[in-house]
Amino acid sequence: MTFLGAQGWAAAEATPLAGDGSVRRYTRLVQGSRSCLLMECPPDLPIEPFLKVDALLRKLGLSAPEVFAADPAAGLALVEDFGDATFSRLLGSGGDETALYQLAVDLLIELHRRATPADLASLPVFDDDRALDGLFRMLDWYWPAIHGAAASETLRQEFESAWRAVLPKMRGVPDSIALFDYHTDNLLKLDRPGVAACGVIDFQDAVQAPVVFDLATLLANDRRAIPDALRDALIGRYLAAFPALDRDAFMTAFAVKTAHWNTRIVGTFARLLRRDGRLHYQKFMPRVWFLIERYTAHPALEPVAAWYRRHLPPADRRILEVDERSPA
Repeated sequence: MTFLGAQGWAAAEATPLAGDGSVRRYTRLVQGSRSCLLMECPPDLPIEPFLKVDALLRKLGLSAPEVFAADPAAGLALVEDFGDATFSRLLGSGGDETALYQLAVDLLIELHRRATPADLASLPVFDDDRALDGLFRMLDWYWPAIHGAAASETLRQEFESAWRAVLPKMRGVPDSIALFDYHTDNLLKLDRPGVAACGVIDFQDAVQAPVVFDLATLLANDRRAIPDALRDALIGRYLAAFPALDRDAFMTAFAVKTAHWNTRIVGTFARLLRRDGRLHYQKFMPRVWFLIERYTAHPALEPVAAWYRRHLPPADRRILEVDERSPA
């Protein structure tokens, strides 16, 4: 490859890394005692957002991978290799759950302390229209899978009306930088001091959003549950760092964000199955439905809870089967 040759990596041993829901491809390159990752983006997925957010996080003193070289026109970049010690792997092998989650929360505290208004202004705003766009994935992909037909326009309007009544309640707290997919699969333990010990990846979708955004993704996550007592202690840890925050407004925003995120995930996982044939995400659906049930029970989410009761009751909240993968 010309790009690798120009950077002196043409003779490197290449090992593809297992992918996730992303269409980006990653390959570990090893040459002598050195290693790095080759990131490849398809033509319809620009690499510039990754490069931009990476530079911003590094400017703020956080551990985003160093970019050694990039060819944006070709969708290629050579980036620092953080290794394989994701928080998920460490936790799966008996790692200290409390210490790892405290580190992840402390990184968010520092990110929100250090980010300037100019930093926030450089990112897209996660407004209600953007939030709704993600939410409609559920009607576009999950609804046809269980009903065999597209959602009616009336139902879609009711869905939008319910969420438009609720989403503003997520904005009772200030905005900061949200890395968007902030969970244990995308955090790596590094041998560095302080919050720099938490390496972050998969942040190209970063937005300006309420400060609860990443914390809720981390602590009320579809892939990994933590004890309620630990979740509450970690929320308290974040709030102690920002004593001016109103706890009630914060917890309301936390509930709205979690209900929103998991409704979006219902559609995302249905799309991964029906469009891409990726069945294994369905194993997370019991947890997704649990989180939706739990957080739509918050009084602030009653319009959304009522929509679910009318149109998607518990009997319709299920795991999709492999024969439901063909497009609607």
